[in-house]
Amino acid sequence: MADYPHINLSRLQDDLTDLFQIGYNPDTRGVTRLGFTDTDMQARHWLLERCSEAGLHAEMDGAGNVVCRIDKAPANKVVATGSHIDSVIDGGMFDGTLGVLAGIECLRVIKEQGLTLEHPLEVYAFAEEEGRFGGMMGVQALIGDITPQWLMSAHDVNNVYLHEEMRRCGFEPMDALKVNKEPGYFHAYIELHIEQGPVLEKQGASIGVVESISGVFKWIVRLIGKSNHAGTAPMDLRSDAFMGLADFAHEIPRIIDEEGTDKTRLTVGKVELKPGQAHTVPGEAEFTLVGRDVDNDVMKAVADACRRVCSAIARKHNLMFEFEQMSWLDPQPMHPTLIDSIAQRAKDSGCEYLVMPSGAGHDAQHMARVTRAGMIFVPSVGGISHAPDEWTHWQDIERGANLLLHSLLHEAIIK
Repeated sequence: MADYPHINLSRLQDDLTDLFQIGYNPDTRGVTRLGFTDTDMQARHWLLERCSEAGLHAEMDGAGNVVCRIDKAPANKVVATGSHIDSVIDGGMFDGTLGVLAGIECLRVIKEQGLTLEHPLEVYAFAEEEGRFGGMMGVQALIGDITPQWLMSAHDVNNVYLHEEMRRCGFEPMDALKVNKEPGYFHAYIELHIEQGPVLEKQGASIGVVESISGVFKWIVRLIGKSNHAGTAPMDLRSDAFMGLADFAHEIPRIIDEEGTDKTRLTVGKVELKPGQAHTVPGEAEFTLVGRDVDNDVMKAVADACRRVCSAIARKHNLMFEFEQMSWLDPQPMHPTLIDSIAQRAKDSGCEYLVMPSGAGHDAQHMARVTRAGMIFVPSVGGISHAPDEWTHWQDIERGANLLLHSLLHEAIIK
C-alpha cells in the first residue's frame, strides 16, 4: 500500500472530538442530536463550516443532507461515501460521525495530494438516519424513496410531525422530493462505520467487510384496556394494559425460537403507561417494537407472529390491540465486487479482517438499491454502541479510515 496516501489521524481526531461537543451532556457523558432538532442543525452547520475551512465545496440540500466534494457538482458516475451525524439520546462519539468525518478527511488528503480521479468523490452526512420519524429520511430522499403523503404524515413517538420540525428548521418539506439523483449518478458507495457489536473484538480482527445488512421494522404498539382504582378493582376483573405488555415481553424468546434465526432481534425500547399513576390500573400501554433479521421472509414471519401473539394476549386480558408500522426496511446484500475489493485492500494493508453481516441498519442498505455498495466495520470496544461509553481505539480508527481512502481511490481511479 506504499503507493497510496494515508489519512492524518490527528486531524480526524480533532474533528471527532469537536463534533462530540455539540449536544454533549456532561451529566450523562452522552451526546444527543435527534434529527431536525436544534443540536442536529447546529452540527450540520458546523460540518459546512469545517468543509469550507478545508477548501472543499459543501452544501445542504432540501432534505437536510450535507454533501461535500472537492469541486462543483459532477454530472454522474460519482463514487460516494458518508454516513450520518444525528444521534440517539445519549449516544456516543463514533456512531455515524466516523463515516462522515473520515470521508471528509479522505477528500482533504486527495486535494492536498493533487490526485486526478476518473470518477469524482462526494461525501454525504445523511439527515435523520436514526429513525426519529421512521426510516432513514435523508438517504431515502436521495434515492427517490419518499412520498408527499409520507412527508406529511410521518411523526415521532411523541407525535411530533416531521413536516413541522422541518419548517421550524427552515426547510420546505416538499423540497425533499427534489433531491433524488438520476439513474447512473452514482458509480459506487462505500461506508465506514463502527461495528456496534462484539464480533470483531472477540475474533481479534481489526476490520470487518460487510456482506449484508439486516432489515428492520419499527412499530408503535398500543394495548388499550380500562383504567380503574388500584385498590377497589378486583384482580380478576381488571383490563390491565401492563399485564398485556408483560405477557408479550415474556413471549419474545418463543417467537424467535419458532419463527426466527440466530440473527433475529426483537426489542421493546420505549414504554409509556397511561394514565401513569401509582394508584391507578394502567388503561393503556404504548410501546415501540423493533424487529431485525438478515432474511426478509424471516422478518415477515416474525412480524406476523408478533401480531398474532399480541392479538391473543389482548383477548386474554380484555384489551384492544392496535399497532402502527412506522417503517419497514428490507435486508440488503452488499455488492460482491466491493466485498472482494475492500477485502483485497485490507489484505494488502496487512489487516486481519472478517467478512460478516451487519445486525444494525445503515444508509448503505438504501444506496445499494441504486448503485454498488459496500461497508467497512471497525471494532467497538465491548460491543457497546448507542451509549455514552461507546468507544473504538484510535489505531482501529486509523486503519479503517485508511482502508476507506484506499477503497475509494481504487474505485475512483481504476474503475
